[in-house]
Amino acid sequence: MESRTIEQLQIGETAEFSKTVTETDIAMFAAISGDFNPVHVDAKYAAASPFGARVAHGPLTLALCAGILGMRLPGLGTVAVSNRIDYRLPVYIGDTITARVEVAELDRERNRATMAITWTNQDGALVADGEAIVKPPRSAVV
Repeated sequence: MESRTIEQLQIGETAEFSKTVTETDIAMFAAISGDFNPVHVDAKYAAASPFGARVAHGPLTLALCAGILGMRLPGLGTVAVSNRIDYRLPVYIGDTITARVEVAELDRERNRATMAITWTNQDGALVADGEAIVKPPRSAVV
């Protein structure tokens, strides 16, 4: 666990997190979100969809950067202000997704950092990209 203030951050810094998406992840996300769209939870329905198989919920992909922002870069005490994600490719059960966060812009006066985020699969294909604006902690948490 780390914690960095706006003064300690530098443009270009990066952190990554990888996770293999499982059946359990899909079921839990459906239960938490209430999104039981059959393209996520019904194999027969999803097989006939343009995806050809069940796919992960988009916000599940987005959530894979939460641990980076809240635990590593900037870290403990960080508060999300906004986020944006553009989905490029579907994420399937069994895909290993790597979320990569990069410090793209710093607004020291407003204590805001813009973080560029990419999500790639095990083949290196870009499945999503976007950004988050966060407020780093005012003091480093130990």
